[in-house]
Amino acid sequence: MREIQPPIPVKLFIGMLSPEPALFNACADILCSEYGPVDYQSEIVAWTNSDFYREEMGPGILRKFIFFELLLNPGDLSWIKIETTRIEKSFALQAGNRTRRRINLDPGYVTEAKVVLATTKDYSHRLYIGKGIYAEVTLRYGNKERSFTPFDHTYHDYCSETYITMFNKARELLRNSLQRPARK
Repeated sequence: MREIQPPIPVKLFIGMLSPEPALFNACADILCSEYGPVDYQSEIVAWTNSDFYREEMGPGILRKFIFFELLLNPGDLSWIKIETTRIEKSFALQAGNRTRRRINLDPGYVTEAKVVLATTKDYSHRLYIGKGIYAEVTLRYGNKERSFTPFDHTYHDYCSETYITMFNKARELLRNSLQRPARK
């Protein structure tokens, strides 16, 4: 019987959505104070994949990802989701009896084999990880393809070549941190 081993550390990332780009830096500063420096980030781009957040946040929603240099235990993901929810609430506006979120922070992590997202919503392809939080494997790494590939349930934007290229880059940064040799 194999002994129980600690998990291999993972690369934390936060996907951010907001119509107010200044909030990306404000939230990144807060997150860096908790999780260390950012070693990779995406450009800010228009997020046009869905109208899901438009009623709450308004038009002109933008997207940015930040990836952290320091690796962490994947078991911390539920606590990180709780913390990002707290940060979202700290930037929210009260409009009558309704709270309007100004930024959405979605934590996840990259391993050599997968990209995992945290969520508060249960569904058939999500597993409960504690503290009211679920996780889903959003992309899987294919050795044959030498790239991340989506599932049928993967969010549309995560299927894009831009995102897949970004997560492949984050995987290489992870492998360098873990001191894994480059593949030929």
